[in-house]
Amino acid sequence: QVQLQESGPGLVKSSQTLSLTCNVSGVPITANTYYWTWIRQPPGKGLEWMGYISYSGSTHYSPSLKSRTSISRNTSKNQFTLQLNSVTPEDATVYYCARDTELSVQYDYWGQGTQVTVSS
Repeated sequence: QVQLQESGPGLVKSSQTLSLTCNVSGVPITANTYYWTWIRQPPGKGLEWMGYISYSGSTHYSPSLKSRTSISRNTSKNQFTLQLNSVTPEDATVYYCARDTELSVQYDYWGQGTQVTVSS
């Protein structure tokens, strides 16, 4: 059974770096052909795709967030990590990790989501 679980601090100070980790169980993150994705949902808005790290380790980011975003992985721990630099109060929202198969942009497994608050 595939499971994803986000972890990380729920409170980050403005201008600092947000770091969230997604722990994956039930499937290796190196298995073909999965794309391990970060998504967030700003208040009152739809889901916002942030980027992914693929089974091979390649990454791709949303153009609007690319300058501030980095996604990395630890294959020995079967986890992947989001770093978002220079956060502002606009980055305060719920963050999800999810699995995309073959870049279908359909996510078959999701974490439960983690709320991030940004303090000024």
